[in-house]
Amino acid sequence: MRVTTTRGVATAVMCLAAGAVLSACTGSGAGEKELTDQQLLEKAHSTMDALKTVTIEGATAATAGSGFTSRQTTDLKGTCAYKVTLDKGGSLEQIRIGDTDYVRPDRAYLEQWSGKKEAGAKAQERWIKTPVDTSEPGDGLVDCTWPFSPFGTAVKGEPTEIDGRPAVPLKVTDEEDDKGVYTFYVATKGKPYLLRVAYKGPDYRSTTTFSAFDEPLDVRPPADADVLDTSDAGR
Repeated sequence: MRVTTTRGVATAVMCLAAGAVLSACTGSGAGEKELTDQQLLEKAHSTMDALKTVTIEGATAATAGSGFTSRQTTDLKGTCAYKVTLDKGGSLEQIRIGDTDYVRPDRAYLEQWSGKKEAGAKAQERWIKTPVDTSEPGDGLVDCTWPFSPFGTAVKGEPTEIDGRPAVPLKVTDEEDDKGVYTFYVATKGKPYLLRVAYKGPDYRSTTTFSAFDEPLDVRPPADADVLDTSDAGR
């Protein structure tokens, strides 16, 4: 998984052995074998790929220019709620349910997108309803999925904590990005979830945090009174 402007069923869990020595377990009882760094990375991605729901929060800072933050709650298929906020001001909200998108950019976002100031323009309060098949790459919308696929070469670091949860960092380098370094933080208690992925490169830095694993998803369409339907526009 490359975390940029950015599944198998897990059959083992991470455990902490006596003396605070990190151990990855493939079973129980005698004969347990410690996973290699690469196997642990693959197991974490396999665990994430088996999820039914997850919340993904991201922050990206460009070396030159502005950045953005985002939050997405998703079933990893076709239902999600998403919001992106630009550092320079402006935000875009999206609700995708099946074949329908509900989109609500605020005025500052539209001005950033178009590069034009619109004097006297009113704030955008209504959601725009539009078919999913009208979305295009680069339009700022998400498709509710996430690529949980291992890559690169992993090297385990010292045990740490992410938001109070014990974790082990895996530093990952990749031939396709020889100037950047990824750090995958894998939970060491319970299932080996990916808790966070950090990227440092010459052009930007990003942090992606995962939480609310398999928690009930509450994504609903806006009230009809708050929606402007453009489904039939242009037909």
